[in-house]
Amino acid sequence: MGTAPIIENRTYDEIAVGDVASLTRTLRPQDIQLFAVVSGDLDPAHVDPDYAAADPLRHVIADGLWGGGLIAAVFGTELPGPGAVYLSQSLRFLQPVAVGDTITASVVVAEKRADDHLVVFDCRCVNQAGQDVITGRAELKAPVEKVRRPRMALPDVRISAHEAYRKLIEATAQGAPPPTAVAHPCSAAALGAAVEAAEAGLILPILVGPEGKIRAAAAEAGKDISSLRIVPAPHSHAAAATAVDLARNGEAKLLMKGSLHTDELMAAVVASACGLRTERRISHAYVMDVPGHPKPLIITDAAINIAPSLEEKADIVRNAIDLAHVIGIATPKVAILAAVETVNPAMRATIEAAALCKMAERGQIAGGLLDGPLAFDNAISAAAAQEKGIVSLVAGDADILLVPDLEAGNMLAKQLTFLGGADAAGVVLGARVPIILTSRADSLRTRLASCAVAVLLTRAATKAAPGVTDAA
Repeated sequence: MGTAPIIENRTYDEIAVGDVASLTRTLRPQDIQLFAVVSGDLDPAHVDPDYAAADPLRHVIADGLWGGGLIAAVFGTELPGPGAVYLSQSLRFLQPVAVGDTITASVVVAEKRADDHLVVFDCRCVNQAGQDVITGRAELKAPVEKVRRPRMALPDVRISAHEAYRKLIEATAQGAPPPTAVAHPCSAAALGAAVEAAEAGLILPILVGPEGKIRAAAAEAGKDISSLRIVPAPHSHAAAATAVDLARNGEAKLLMKGSLHTDELMAAVVASACGLRTERRISHAYVMDVPGHPKPLIITDAAINIAPSLEEKADIVRNAIDLAHVIGIATPKVAILAAVETVNPAMRATIEAAALCKMAERGQIAGGLLDGPLAFDNAISAAAAQEKGIVSLVAGDADILLVPDLEAGNMLAKQLTFLGGADAAGVVLGARVPIILTSRADSLRTRLASCAVAVLLTRAATKAAPGVTDAA
């Protein structure tokens, strides 16, 4: 059927026995997901593709309901249309429907009853092979008054499945969980985050801080920490220093922020005499899982370097490229962001973007493709880049977004999170070990993804240089 701008019904008097109407739709994964969201039905046959694939007949109920909804759509929009009252139906679900199948729902007027304006329809859904999927009958009370209304546009609905994070967590399945020094886990949220990561098999927490406060936090969170090692430290400053010492001497392969402030932990990390510095500038990266975007976005730096210099930005890019390699992006595309996509001597970010691109051309930054300056829209949207006439292997397809400064990065990440429904898994790069930064506002999925990224980083570093735990 076409998509006419007007929906017009057919009254009881206008309907004749034998009249036919139909709609055709192709079943998409998000259709089944939307059904689960709206109904609250989390039957694995609806939401777990592996479970459903094990026995195709499990699709019959889930996809039959979708097909039944398609029949209802024919009644509501085509025949009889607005004003009809759905009274009853009897349907048989005959064939499984797989994602990608094209279903045509047809209704035929079988009989009319003038005393109550009742119309009986024969209903049928067939797939692209002409096989019956649903057959049955339905009874409706037809409208007696004419209705002619504009066809309303459906809202743009996005399904946030966060597949990128699921794949990251699955990638850590092989190998023992690395010992992880958790600095000052003295709140229920911080303690719970560490234990939940342990329960998921991602890390082996070493809890560093005041033992009484740690045990009180565990009790509040309802977590059993009887099997976990506790390293006493009198306060948060001491906990940060002790956790860093554990990472420095190799007892811990990862460092995780607890309930202390990020600045307090990072002060211990960057201490010149006993910290975790390497030759690289330490930087932060968010691995963003953005609904509707086809792949993860790495945003850097949004938490450590306030106003990085050109030299510091080069290290921030190198760290991000290494991270991209670890999560499976062989040649990451780096968009160097600015407010505009042209070099403007009055805008420092554009000058440094051009310099970074030249550094990449000369081999000073390796492992990825760089382009900039690029505005955010033409960094992630091919249509926006085309509209601006930008010819680039990076524009419209960026994997890494290098922001001009911390404020820009922080605002960008939080806008995507709070307005776009994105998740932001955070990790600190360039130190001797990866550092897991989580927030009290993070979902369990995000906290686990942050740990998964750090685990992949430390495993990659160990493979590259056995016996060395250098995240860079």
